[in-house]
Amino acid sequence: MNEITEIFDNTKQRMEKSIESLIRELSSVRTGRASTGLVENINVDYYGTPTPMNQISSISIPEARIITIQPWDHSALIEIEKALLQSDLGISPSNDGEMIRINVPPLTEERRKEMVKSVGGISENTNVSIRNIRRDSLEKLRVLEKDKSISQDESKKAQQDLQKITDDFTSQVDTLKKDKEKELLKI
Repeated sequence: MNEITEIFDNTKQRMEKSIESLIRELSSVRTGRASTGLVENINVDYYGTPTPMNQISSISIPEARIITIQPWDHSALIEIEKALLQSDLGISPSNDGEMIRINVPPLTEERRKEMVKSVGGISENTNVSIRNIRRDSLEKLRVLEKDKSISQDESKKAQQDLQKITDDFTSQVDTLKKDKEKELLKI
């Protein structure tokens, strides 16, 4: 039984990492509101090294539709602006020499629908990842049964428990997806 517990613990850890990754990805999907998640992981060419924006500047939200980015090294201002223009956010930064301001315009209906599709794709990738983790764990259980480390009954029970764990995580993915879609479609 100890081996089964180990498999389950490993499975849960890996699935939790998939959920954390999904949360990070969804935070970078643009809604009509300003959010630091939109820009903090955009890579900036900082002295020849791609560096996430949140590692070279402070990012804040002074108003509901404005993001400000103040680099710690003012020489990075132009590179930050370049990175923002190259991103697929569809935003235009304004550089005042000290900081960059981004006015987040409301999304058009067409863009909202595109974003909902994007959220669906991101969520499906996470579900695929969770199913792959389940498949790996299922294989480990079958090996234990084949090696006679566990009985056939224990294996069946463990497989049912594994399916329950998988269902819990896929329902978390569905909830996160629905919440983000609701947020995107809210005007």
